[in-house]
Amino acid sequence: MKHLQYDLYRNTDTTIFEFKSVGPNGEITKIITFNATQSKEIYNLAFGDLIYNEVQKKYTLDDSTITDNGDRNIILATVAKSVYLFTEKYPERMIFFKGSTLGRTRLYRRAISINLEELSETFVIFGAIINEFGNVTSVPFKTNGDFLGFIIKRKEL
Repeated sequence: MKHLQYDLYRNTDTTIFEFKSVGPNGEITKIITFNATQSKEIYNLAFGDLIYNEVQKKYTLDDSTITDNGDRNIILATVAKSVYLFTEKYPERMIFFKGSTLGRTRLYRRAISINLEELSETFVIFGAIINEFGNVTSVPFKTNGDFLGFIIKRKEL
């Protein structure tokens, strides 16, 4: 991608990524994970701040925090970079993601829309909707679509 990105550190399976957001609120550790779903070919992308949970006495991913570090576009480009790396290793896997709020889901739709030409060179992109039977299904991505989330699949070369 042509946008500024943070350095990513990943585990050997390329399923967990870590990077530092740097801005006026300091250095904040961010985590991206790719987790299996009930469907063996679909993986959920989760993203957020790494925080220590005092009750559970362990680190967890918090996707509801708003850190407002002034680096939103760099963060989005870094998350996109993790998708490129994950699907490079696992091209047969699809990735599902959505925002933790409707506003964040709209932000992701705008980010995809702005970068659609570049993303479409490598990925097939779908929007997730609820169909007339109440089931979640995928439809081709449209820049003005109202989606619950998104599904991305690396194109076969």
